[in-house]
Amino acid sequence: MAQKEASVAELTKQFEDSTAVLLTEYRGLTVAELKELRNTIRQDAEYAVVKNTLTKIAAGNAGVMGLDEGLKGPSAIAFVHGDPVAVAKGLRAFAKAHPLLVVKGGFFDGNPLTAEEVNKLADLESREVLLAKLAGAMKASLTKAAYVFNALPSKAVRTVDALREKQESAA
Repeated sequence: MAQKEASVAELTKQFEDSTAVLLTEYRGLTVAELKELRNTIRQDAEYAVVKNTLTKIAAGNAGVMGLDEGLKGPSAIAFVHGDPVAVAKGLRAFAKAHPLLVVKGGFFDGNPLTAEEVNKLADLESREVLLAKLAGAMKASLTKAAYVFNALPSKAVRTVDALREKQESAA
């Protein structure tokens, strides 16, 4: 009983510390394949095989709702502590190479996710790509602004020169 309580406490902490959780079924995968999957997503997530009943209790304790339906059969969860998009992409790529891995759903940003929504998450660009695009757009805007600010004084100088030439020719 104490071991189960410790497992629930540990799972609850993992749920609370995660930015997202992605639920999978791993039925039929070998230990070597599971190790390969863990290594694939290690940078952004911890992948753990879980007991369904203990996971339901821990998810409830952590305020994570909507996973109960997916917690049937052999389940494993990717507890995301980095980029959820990168983990979703990693799971999808692994599932293409190993069709026995099935993404069943997840929980992200306070909302449960269906398997289809996890797939849509995998379609997004990574955080780094989005930040690079934002930086590029900001740089372009700054370059335009610098051009406008530089153009104003030079236009004023040309206007003053034209007025001076007009005055000199009139005199």
